[in-house]
Amino acid sequence: MSNTPLLDTVDIPADIRRLRPDQLRQLADELRQETISAVSVTGGHLGAGLGVVELTVALHYVFDTPRDRVIWDVGHQAYPHKIVTGRRSRIRTLRQEGGLSGFTRRSESEYDPFGAAHSSTSISAGLGMAVARDLAGGDNRVVAVIGDGAMSAGMAYEAMNNAGALRSRLVVVLNDNDMSIAPPVGALSGHLSRLLSGRPYVTLRNIGRSFAEALPRPLEMAAKRAEEFARGFVTGGTLFDELGFYYVGPVDGHNLEHLLPVLRNARDSDLDKPILVHVVTQKGKGYGPAEKSADKYHGVVKFDVITGKQAKPVANAPAYQAVFAKALIAEAEKDDKIVAITAAMPSGTSLDKFAERFPERTFDVAIAEQHGVTFAAGLACEGFKPFAAIYSTFLQRAYDQVVHDVAIQKLPVRFAIDRAGLVGADGATHAGSFDITYLACLPDFVVMAAADELELMHMVATAVAIDDRPSAFRYPRGEGIGIDLPGKGTPLEIGKGRIVREGSKIAILSLGTRLAECLVAAEDLAAKGLSTTVADARFAKPLDTDLINRLAREHEVLITIEEGSVGGFASHVLQHLATAGLLDHGLKIRPLVLPDRFIDHASPQRQYQQAGLDAPHIVATALAALGRQAERARG
Repeated sequence: MSNTPLLDTVDIPADIRRLRPDQLRQLADELRQETISAVSVTGGHLGAGLGVVELTVALHYVFDTPRDRVIWDVGHQAYPHKIVTGRRSRIRTLRQEGGLSGFTRRSESEYDPFGAAHSSTSISAGLGMAVARDLAGGDNRVVAVIGDGAMSAGMAYEAMNNAGALRSRLVVVLNDNDMSIAPPVGALSGHLSRLLSGRPYVTLRNIGRSFAEALPRPLEMAAKRAEEFARGFVTGGTLFDELGFYYVGPVDGHNLEHLLPVLRNARDSDLDKPILVHVVTQKGKGYGPAEKSADKYHGVVKFDVITGKQAKPVANAPAYQAVFAKALIAEAEKDDKIVAITAAMPSGTSLDKFAERFPERTFDVAIAEQHGVTFAAGLACEGFKPFAAIYSTFLQRAYDQVVHDVAIQKLPVRFAIDRAGLVGADGATHAGSFDITYLACLPDFVVMAAADELELMHMVATAVAIDDRPSAFRYPRGEGIGIDLPGKGTPLEIGKGRIVREGSKIAILSLGTRLAECLVAAEDLAAKGLSTTVADARFAKPLDTDLINRLAREHEVLITIEEGSVGGFASHVLQHLATAGLLDHGLKIRPLVLPDRFIDHASPQRQYQQAGLDAPHIVATALAALGRQAERARG
């Protein structure tokens, strides 16, 4: 027997709009129950979604979705939204191969008007949709739902400033889910919010404004300032007013009796400016373990619903992130100029461990990668040794700062590029596919890729020693290969790789953690009578040209392999070989890179199979280069 009888009647939001208001509380409770149940099976993001259950129900009840556009900023809070927008039958495929995305996605549903996996994009996208509506003569509503974490990024304020200047009909819902802005909310604030967003008050305010505009200019400005001050004193919305928004709130985001009338008022408003509705919610709301430990239940693996215990596998080796933190701490023990910077990912990058040891030398700049990079550049100007630990996919957001504020000025900022390569269930939006390409093209940049956790320790030590130019080292998500680690890394010779296995017929030149697969491939090729050399490039820039020359001259086939896009390491190798004239003598070179497409969410092993970056594909590439397609097919 179903324990979600009301939710069972809902397939799309139109079904919600057929319910009575007094049924919405039960619907929200059942939706929360279904969200917990689904994520317990698939893993994924939990806390943020549980916090917006009532908001999800209220938005779809008040607004005519999908005609009205509701844009969820950072789509991981949109699992309840997915359940009530025709995807409940597939919700237990979330983040699985061939299943639903963990974020909003335009191709997945008409109820997802904008794909969102990186934060702070909703207001910009919503403003674009609102302006497009106005240009086309439409009358639908546009709502952007943004979390206060996402409000720490400058892009959100750029969009709000523009929206306020354009005076667009746009509703922004600020989901304040850790009380960072709002004072305590209750019946009084809910009552005030209903009053201040209602038509009678807005009409009276407009009459007052018209009267003020008829006054001499000094008196007009004084009257407007007095009104704004009085309303801001009561509601706290002065900042948003200054950006051109009409502020309403704070509103209890779990109280539907408060939420529904405020959203209706925002929907029906005839104000000639955008509206910001400040909603206070609690991460993990309604699920005890998540309420008690919001950070641990932000993103989860499979878990037991009754106990909340997560089914985390026993690690066979330390995670690369933990190795990075250990290595950096070891270096910082001996060098008080080392500082660490993260952009809202202290635990994800393991810099929380560095912060425990060196709190005064650890800086979390929030979701502000652009600021973080230039902040690091300023530290470098003054003789400090900044390590900016930023996910590869997020560093893309600060590329102008990397070029202009770091590279052109040749400042020794050290970039610890986390989540390099494919990342499994988070899919294409979070994959570290492009950093080799976008960094190795920059003059005087040192770009390294760790083949294993020991190499990562050496690269941390190498970056500390580089004091005359910027450097970067990349490493993947997940565990290392399980080798013994020293207490501290040893600096590498800049631009020098290493031979790992000697052979004579085929050479495989690896950059990064595909080295283990290259060694498996070499064993398979040797079993077929094909002697194979395997080398670890270590550096994408500067290239070890002596090593490349040797491999090119002494082997019939040269295969490069990297966990990055076209235009990266292989392109630099080919450029060198072409200018050195080493392509003129029959060398068969085959670059293996990530394919020219976005790879969807699946297990990392499956993703690398799809990308052709596993041992069987390396073997097949070597055989094909030698004209042995039949043998390749049999293999």
